Amino acid sequence: METELLNQLIIPLLAFGLSFLFALGGVGAAIALVPALSWLEVPLLIAKPTGLLVNTLSMTGASVSNIRAKRLDFRLGVPIIISSFLLAPLGAWSTHLIPKTAVLAVFALFLLFSGMMLIFFRAGKFEAQFREDRPVLAPALIGAVAGYLSGLLGVGGGSLIAPLMIMLGFNPKKVAVITAFVVPFSSLSGLVTYLTMGYVDLWLMIPAAVAAFIGGILGTRVMQTRFKPDTVKKFLGGLLLLLALKMGLQLFG
Repeated sequence: METELLNQLIIPLLAFGLSFLFALGGVGAAIALVPALSWLEVPLLIAKPTGLLVNTLSMTGASVSNIRAKRLDFRLGVPIIISSFLLAPLGAWSTHLIPKTAVLAVFALFLLFSGMMLIFFRAGKFEAQFREDRPVLAPALIGAVAGYLSGLLGVGGGSLIAPLMIMLGFNPKKVAVITAFVVPFSSLSGLVTYLTMGYVDLWLMIPAAVAAFIGGILGTRVMQTRFKPDTVKKFLGGLLLLLALKMGLQLFG
């Protein structure tokens, strides 16, 4: 009972802190929140929908702002939205088929990939490649993989969508807006699947999600006025690499 009460105090604070920190770099916090909850002995099948709820709330606000400002290219984003929305439930459902150790191994690799992207990937190198066409197949495949991983791991697929779309030659600023628009759809789709499977703890999920939402808003405001995103992203990338190392040591140590 004491552990449960302690977690009810710690988890919202953790969600707030991580969301604030990751918002400084323009990154969703679920990628760090899910393993952190798991290490606090929250069952992984509860931690993952909590991360998806955090993504849904935090990224919806960013998407509404982008739509109002007419920054969103709907035609380019639709194939990613549809494929990620359809594949996220499959990722969530396949939790029943994939051993927990395998899921954690995939998570560690995803953390490693995301951390390396934050540290080393520079979208500015691709800014001269402004494609204006709107293909369907490649974005749909990217969205499918990102959606599946989103459902399987309980994180947004933005750290996969953004670099791959930029490598295909699309405007990094346009890609960032599309990514912010896609993540709530895949997250909500995966979240609903977990809820229908009965993996729900509202006493944990709602306080954590609300705290993360507030932390994300404050972090975004601070980032816009005081911090350089590239510097923060390197720090966050290093943090993700440490999380990947810790998870790897737990799995194979």
